[in-house]
Amino acid sequence: MAGRLQPVLAGVVTALVGFASSFTVVLAGLRAVGADPAQAASGLLALCVASGCCAVWLGLRHRLPLAIAWSTPGAALLVATGPVPGGWPAAVGAFLLTGALIVAAGLIPALGRAVAAIPAPIASAMLAGVLLPLCTAPVRALVEVPRLAGPVVLVWLLLHRFARRWAVPGALAVAVVAIALTTTGPARLDAAPVIALTAPAWTLPAIVGLALPLFLVTMAAQNVPGTAVLAGFGYRAPLGSALRVTGLATALGAPAGGHAVNLAAITAALAAGPDAHPDPDRRWIASVTAGIGLALLGLGAGVATALVLLSPPVLVEAVAGLALLAALAGAVSAAVAEPYAREAAVVTLVVTASGVSLLGIGGAFWGLVAGCLMLLLLRRRPIALTPASSTPIDPGDRSGMDADLVASRQPS
Repeated sequence: MAGRLQPVLAGVVTALVGFASSFTVVLAGLRAVGADPAQAASGLLALCVASGCCAVWLGLRHRLPLAIAWSTPGAALLVATGPVPGGWPAAVGAFLLTGALIVAAGLIPALGRAVAAIPAPIASAMLAGVLLPLCTAPVRALVEVPRLAGPVVLVWLLLHRFARRWAVPGALAVAVVAIALTTTGPARLDAAPVIALTAPAWTLPAIVGLALPLFLVTMAAQNVPGTAVLAGFGYRAPLGSALRVTGLATALGAPAGGHAVNLAAITAALAAGPDAHPDPDRRWIASVTAGIGLALLGLGAGVATALVLLSPPVLVEAVAGLALLAALAGAVSAAVAEPYAREAAVVTLVVTASGVSLLGIGGAFWGLVAGCLMLLLLRRRPIALTPASSTPIDPGDRSGMDADLVASRQPS
């Protein structure tokens, strides 16, 4: 009986850690690009259901522990990008195009190889630049709302030392208690599940400045490392099938506000490791259970959004920033690992983190362009570009982003 329950329990833990550790990042990202509270709640619900359905389908079809999650680095990109020309409908159009590009990468191997050809230091530096502004939120929160942020950061530090997997969920729990004790007004959003559909629109700035960077970040920081995590545990991920399924789910979830669905890199280790089951052939039960659990947790998207609305914005960003610190550390480490690309990587990071917008296109795109141009300028001899697949970043799912990231580096 214990052997049968083990993968189920592992799946429940995977779903809880994945959701609790990064849903604040998702809500912050959707609000940043123009979603109102109802649309943000709808987007979170769509991501949960889409991720859950993909995990169940892929797990049953391939009998592999293919954990699926939303793109946490992609959500951080939304925060860094901010409002786009055309507003929320243009953002939805960018999400839809991102899904189409992910499907295309699964159908056209050359497209996947083109993404992998982006130098790893430049891709990692772009991700670091996207994450950096959000990761400063805990510091700002300690200054602006010290009575609320202090206990949150303290609990995160203690759990990070003794139980890393639960550090971010624990910090979130403390934040919830703090909000409950200091809030006297009613919630400003119906807690019932809601689907708010938006007709997509397309603008060139949103396509270039949001859709393309979102696609690149999702591929380089989620899908590619996700396959590495599985390989570290002895599994050969059916990447083409996973890209087609998750890309289609992304496109279908876009009108409801979902930004991107992909292979999990961080929480993947929770479902694919020996803690899920001693027998590798039984671990797929954990990923399927995690998918079901995540879909059910999506029913609480309205409650989660109402909670976020009741709290000081900087406190929510602080929890999100704590969830992304491990991802930032991994991205910075990968960005400066190669001496030949170090300066170009720093240029990419600085331009991306600056948040500049030129021609209506956000800093992530210009950071990528600036870094690649700098790399070409400084290159003095032919160099084999390190593929982005060496990037040790996951960041879904986590929710426990630290543990996943560590796992991604271990083979994560």
